[in-house]
Amino acid sequence: MRCEMSPIEGASAVRDEDAFDVEAVRSWLAERGTALTGDIAVQQFGGGASNLTYSLRTAEADLILRRPPSGSKAKGAHDMGREYRIQDGLKDVFDLVPQMVAYCEDDTVIGSEFYVMQRVDGIIPRRDFPPEVVLSPEQTRQLCTNALDVLIDLHRVDIDATPLASMNKGNGYVERQISGWSTRFRNAHTADIGDYEEVMAWLEANRPADVANCMIHNDFRFDNLVLSAADPTRPIAVLDWEMATVGDPLMDLGGTLAYWVTDDDEEFFRLFRRQPTNLPGMMTRAEVVEYYCAATGHLVTPEQWRFYEVYGLFRLGVIAQQIYYRYFHKQTTNEAYAIFGPAASHLETRCLAIIRTGTA
Repeated sequence: MRCEMSPIEGASAVRDEDAFDVEAVRSWLAERGTALTGDIAVQQFGGGASNLTYSLRTAEADLILRRPPSGSKAKGAHDMGREYRIQDGLKDVFDLVPQMVAYCEDDTVIGSEFYVMQRVDGIIPRRDFPPEVVLSPEQTRQLCTNALDVLIDLHRVDIDATPLASMNKGNGYVERQISGWSTRFRNAHTADIGDYEEVMAWLEANRPADVANCMIHNDFRFDNLVLSAADPTRPIAVLDWEMATVGDPLMDLGGTLAYWVTDDDEEFFRLFRRQPTNLPGMMTRAEVVEYYCAATGHLVTPEQWRFYEVYGLFRLGVIAQQIYYRYFHKQTTNEAYAIFGPAASHLETRCLAIIRTGTA
């Protein structure tokens, strides 16, 4: 008998190119103590453009499977074992990580490594909230501060009290990021996109010293949060730990604000909006920086913040270019990835405007 289940916001049928052997996963999980009996309803989440995320549900189980995309991948990217171990390692000190189930490094099971975790049921605020979720300006403001408090709490984790202490490479994180993302861009460059050379040279010439070494999420956005269905201003889980590491907290905040698109931004940049940062009551980017710095004690002038703002936009541009590279070279047939080329070009223009005039 097929079980009836309520739909999951953001999930739909699995794309043909992203399908996998569900029965192989059932057998593999059973060998590790997680038995999925009866029909397995499989759906794919379409919000992300990096690792692939699927829902696996039966009458008794509600799971998530994560695996890498097909095609060429940047070195070190899409490491499922690392993403699994980070969340598992944080479970005793940061209670907003989902519960891990199992990790598979054997790529003969479905053609790639993958891991499985419990799904956290709640609201994920994607580009817009679902129609039934309506926040007042005061509630929207509360959502902002609650979300920022989660990031602040993560940055305060005692990393030495976790199994992840070895991830701390010490000072030099800012330098490593500028060098690393510059190399990634050059490796993913296509002839139809600008070269970012002026941006990369400016970041290298203006990079500050690390302000701290702490656990950072590196992709902290509203659409990587699960909010309580009873109180949509309250985060109950943080998702997508693919890029988490130990590093500089202001670099983490700069990456977060690259996605903070508001209605007074220029038209093309508004197309980048993947979270409801346009709602009445939403903090401005400057207010986010002010709130974070007041809570953490970091002192950053607007001129100093310019580096972190350009870095966040540059890094987003590199991510867009890496995704577009797969589309450009026909490693994916997903037409949704075509826009990432123009996106990378626009982000270069935005970076240059901030570098030259101080504002985008």
